[in-house]
Amino acid sequence: MSKGKIIIAGIGPGSKEDMTPAVLQAVGVADIIIGYKYYFQFIEEHIRAGAECIDSGMKKERERAEEAFRYAGEGKTVCVISSGDAGIYGMAPLVYEMKKEKQSPVEIEVLPGISAFQKAAALLGAPIGHDFCLISLSDLMTPWKKIEKRIQAAASADFVTAVYNPKSDGRYWQLYRLVELFLKKRSPETPVGYVRQAGREEQKINVTTLGAFDPEEVDMFTIVIIGNSQSYTFESNHIVTPRGYYRMTAKEDVGVGQDIMVRSFHTIERELKNRDMAMGRKWALLHAIHTTADFDMEDLLYTDENAVEKLYHEFTQGKVRTIITDVTMVASGIRKGALERLGIEVKCYLHDKRVAELSSSKGITRTQTGIRLAVEEHPDALYVFGNAPTALTELCELIRKGKACPTGIVAAPVGFVHVCESKHQVKPFKNIAKLIIEGRKGGSNLAATLVNAILTFDDAEQLKPGRDV
Repeated sequence: MSKGKIIIAGIGPGSKEDMTPAVLQAVGVADIIIGYKYYFQFIEEHIRAGAECIDSGMKKERERAEEAFRYAGEGKTVCVISSGDAGIYGMAPLVYEMKKEKQSPVEIEVLPGISAFQKAAALLGAPIGHDFCLISLSDLMTPWKKIEKRIQAAASADFVTAVYNPKSDGRYWQLYRLVELFLKKRSPETPVGYVRQAGREEQKINVTTLGAFDPEEVDMFTIVIIGNSQSYTFESNHIVTPRGYYRMTAKEDVGVGQDIMVRSFHTIERELKNRDMAMGRKWALLHAIHTTADFDMEDLLYTDENAVEKLYHEFTQGKVRTIITDVTMVASGIRKGALERLGIEVKCYLHDKRVAELSSSKGITRTQTGIRLAVEEHPDALYVFGNAPTALTELCELIRKGKACPTGIVAAPVGFVHVCESKHQVKPFKNIAKLIIEGRKGGSNLAATLVNAILTFDDAEQLKPGRDV
């Protein structure tokens, strides 16, 4: 008797156009074809005359494998069919495990097929253009606790994620839990595509967002694909996850420094606890974290509603032409290219020759004196503080006396004496746009970077910082 053989063939998602020539050839030469009875309709025209077809119902995988070894042991060529790819949640692992258990000499060959997630991805456009993973929500043989850990890992690692077995009559809540876990790590605007009966007559394609996704529209014949932080919807019914080719081309234009900054901002955004915020606040927050590597800024940065947007408008419309800083270190950190582009002057009065004499005679700090001089000449400027709480307090007093009416205030003095109080003193001025670093933290670098966020707000939508680096 000739030696038998088991061919494990992935027949693709359903349509004959998605079956490989090798699989069709295997089906055409097999003596015995074994598979779930639902799948025979897709290959019946390719089965050779005289071949025996052995079909079975759901959850009969082990029985099908036993039959395959029995017939192969009789010297027959057996083709075990799986939908999609036989190695992806298919029959291939089981047959190999049984070969090991039986210590069988039967030859095994695996023929790959187009998987359901590949077909769904093709119908959706290009959602798996970068690193991705597959997760099955079936807990028949995998404890849910382990599945949940895999979901959390995929969401945290920013993988594009394809979901198999998302729902069944008995499993109604697991997909809801997956969405809940993903929303802790991904924006509600993350694209989601789901395809029912991919490649078959009943095929239906849907594109939505993670926040709007309704698990009730999904059943066991559906593949769900969740994009990563770079994925976007294209032409309303397609999802694209860029590989990075256009970004690589852009490097030639933006330079090394800006490219590093762009990639840093994208990293920071992915790691924010809450990504759903107004663009002006997010833009300022990304600058603050980039400068300090301190994610506490997410809790410490206070911004009035639309403060960044309002101040940017004031500068671009030419209504404000001056920025006043408490110390020269703040001034040196504000990007010269942005200032030149917008026609803005930065002034610090700390080293004005009048300051030493006046501060001595008045018994106040030099930074306080500098603010008094600045208010006399530029009462409506943007005032920026990165060092001296006494200077910030001085400005507040001058505002209350009607001697100053600044367009905005960036309050980021740092230290331990009167620092927190000086920041509290700023908040009551409802008609002045304010950005404040709460608590003791702050510094010249923080104050300067918040100003840079204001001056480059037109780059925020594309998340493309560093134009003037």
